[in-house]
Amino acid sequence: MKPITEYNDYRIYMRDFYEERKRTSYFTWREFASLAGFVSPTYLKLVCDGKTRLSKPGIEKVARAMGLEGFGYTYFGLLVKFGNAKSAEEKEEALRDLGREASVNKIRIIDADTFHYYETPTCPIVRELAPLMPKADPCEIAGKIREKTSALDVRDVLQFLVKTGLLVKNSNGSYEQTEKSVKGSKSAIPLAIRSMNKKMAALAERSIERDSVIERNFSGITMGIDEATYARIVDVINDCRKKIIDIARECRNINQVYRLNLQLFPLTDKINKRDCKKGVQP
Repeated sequence: MKPITEYNDYRIYMRDFYEERKRTSYFTWREFASLAGFVSPTYLKLVCDGKTRLSKPGIEKVARAMGLEGFGYTYFGLLVKFGNAKSAEEKEEALRDLGREASVNKIRIIDADTFHYYETPTCPIVRELAPLMPKADPCEIAGKIREKTSALDVRDVLQFLVKTGLLVKNSNGSYEQTEKSVKGSKSAIPLAIRSMNKKMAALAERSIERDSVIERNFSGITMGIDEATYARIVDVINDCRKKIIDIARECRNINQVYRLNLQLFPLTDKINKRDCKKGVQP
């Protein structure tokens, strides 16, 4: 059975534990429930099937039944917190807690690393900026970032990027990007991107006041459309983004880091036919 840190769903971990015990001995859901101290013989199966959630009091019972102690016990509890969260904010908090626990115990958790990378703009900015400044120290790199950033934050980000393999530090002290991409689970990636989009949107707002119109390009369209038209526009935006990436890759004299936000969002609720009233003739 895989180490618990390789799991991002507590239900899958519980089911794998059950299947492992069942493979090596006579083990049933009834015995699993009894081992954890539950009266209902089917409760844990319902949890693993996603038909109910593991309760807070049940976390300790199940963790002990599976022999989890120390960090494993804490990690399982945070997995339950993440899996049972009803809002994106609660899930984000659980991922932050997982990241803190992993850091304290010197253990890598892919989802926690993913969320940390996208949680603030500093990580992707430094990943692009550091290779452009050979042998620069964190203070010098921080000085080039327009959003106020401390040298300590840059140092921590550099260490994180090297640890996760997103940057390589050469013997001469310079940094190089790797082809490695940021990976995570289907549940963590959308949360991470959501957090990043919020922070980048805030930076875009500040850019309006701070940066010259020569350095920035802001434009927008307010329009009425339907679902089919929306889908067509999204396809065009995706094609445009891919073309822009290709153009950026062709650049051989990089001297600045930019961010492009492509935003298409509703300004009103949908209007149904019953909302449209016939005009009244005077």
